[in-house]
Amino acid sequence: MTHSTKNRRTTDTWRVVWWLALPLMVVALPVQAQQVTYADLAPLLNKRCAPCHAGTAAPRGLLLDSLDGVLAGSSRGPVVRAGDPEGSELVRRLTGASLPRMPMTGPPYLDEADVERIRRWIAAGLPAGTEAATTTSVTPTPRAPGTPVTWNDVAPLFATRCAKCHADNGLMGEPPEGYRLTSHAAALASGERARIVPGNPDASELVRRIRGQSRPRMPFDAPPYLTAAQITLVEQWVQQGARDGNGTPAALPVGARVRIEGTLGRGWHLDGLPLQVTPDTRIDDRLGPGRRAEVRGHVASDGTIVVERLRR
Repeated sequence: MTHSTKNRRTTDTWRVVWWLALPLMVVALPVQAQQVTYADLAPLLNKRCAPCHAGTAAPRGLLLDSLDGVLAGSSRGPVVRAGDPEGSELVRRLTGASLPRMPMTGPPYLDEADVERIRRWIAAGLPAGTEAATTTSVTPTPRAPGTPVTWNDVAPLFATRCAKCHADNGLMGEPPEGYRLTSHAAALASGERARIVPGNPDASELVRRIRGQSRPRMPFDAPPYLTAAQITLVEQWVQQGARDGNGTPAALPVGARVRIEGTLGRGWHLDGLPLQVTPDTRIDDRLGPGRRAEVRGHVASDGTIVVERLRR
């Protein structure tokens, strides 16, 4: 074999190796991520954030239905810092690094892919995108008539009128009596006592508080109190099983303690709510129809209230 033939074969071999490796090299090349603008994020923020953070009752005055609102921040300061995603309160709330985690309607919370898009937008310096998306607020789509009421329908109301106190680091510091209205799980928690009895709004302390049957009436910073339509919405939510954001009814907290107030009626009724009074029930002697009374008891397997203590 001549020296030239040997060199030619070597060259041919390397040429084959090169062409075989080329696809791998192309795949390995970094692909520059497309820039994210506010225009790209507006539909997401409108769907998951604007139901609470829009209008005059937005928590902390934070409006997330327009770029101007996002950049203005809340009464506590800016929520996005250009070039600093992890130092931006918006990202911290979406990831749970700051509490309460957002959106209030979660879980489910935002997908990691959506949070990453917001990070990229902040890291890129908060580019606006199309002019229309920076100035036009979009009204969230209302619930279709006839559909079950879910947590997604009542969460904006709780966020704007209740969670300012009933949340960690709220206006009163710790949430009053440890009750939080920052998530579906927290609202339905029954460790100390059940404030919501799915399927029975009249037995639910939360409902009785916003009606004014249990005192003090809520929200605590009212008047104005909730409107009749807002109270009806909460009543329907509880009546239909206090469904979560996916529409799944909550489990009945059988055995959980309750504490409700109201006006006692004949036949052991509290504002029309039938009570299970047993031989073991402790009853104040001076109680009678027309008197205000406090009921302490627990939830029975059928959702009614078994009275343990009935007092003025």
